[in-house]
Amino acid sequence: MIDSINVPPNAFVSKGNWTAEQLKLAFYFYCQTPFGKLHSRNPQIIELAKLIGRTPSALAMKLVNFASLDPSITGTGRKGLSGASALDRETWNEFHADWERLTVECEQLRQHLLQEHGLSAQVPSARADEFPLTDFTGETRQAIIQQRVKQNFFRRAVLSSYRDRCCISGVSDKRLLIASHIVPWSADKANRLNPSNGLCLSAIHDKAFDNHLFTLSDDWQVVLSSRIKSSKDTFLREVFWPSEGKQIEMPERFAPDPSFIAKHRRTMLDSYPID
Repeated sequence: MIDSINVPPNAFVSKGNWTAEQLKLAFYFYCQTPFGKLHSRNPQIIELAKLIGRTPSALAMKLVNFASLDPSITGTGRKGLSGASALDRETWNEFHADWERLTVECEQLRQHLLQEHGLSAQVPSARADEFPLTDFTGETRQAIIQQRVKQNFFRRAVLSSYRDRCCISGVSDKRLLIASHIVPWSADKANRLNPSNGLCLSAIHDKAFDNHLFTLSDDWQVVLSSRIKSSKDTFLREVFWPSEGKQIEMPERFAPDPSFIAKHRRTMLDSYPID
């Protein structure tokens, strides 16, 4: 289980203004849930509403308020509700200023509520390439759990924004999908968990992107490196060549930050200029 957190006594009131804790958990859920599922009939919304002391309708309304603050939503003509409060906007800005801290804090709040309601507090599930938690104890085990919480949030946020499909190939089998960092995890701590620093890619496209075999233009078109263009490998030609110049499928939310894309592109072009 993740470390516990001190929760104010009136953090989850059922009436009156929403508290900071309720809004944080609502936004945490918003980030990881497809836009089309932000409605009161969604079983996960019903479950979360019960935990935080609000009705499913009230929670669904709050989620759509957050959508009204999301440029990726409003920029495509879709609109959330217009009733976003100053505290809603503050929550939005607080997350964007410190994704890692808020992600861990929200998971601590969620685990606290599960225990308060007599429910099992789940440890985030491991990916196939991770170490089992039973092999570790104490601080090391806690650090691994927190790392999983962070990685799980980023993956869910990115995949749900891209409708669980690779934005280039259209592959939709989650076993083959990666939440790929545009700016590497190790290179930008502040944006490790920022969903706008992610692309949903198939495993092979993720590996190629990470190795700067291709990048994106300012208008989201695929730009192949000279290494791919000069490759004699039949498989690489068949997989990558047809995608050159095609625009990626854009996400419903958290569009890739242009500055992150530009940084990735500069790295590729500096290392492997296009002929």
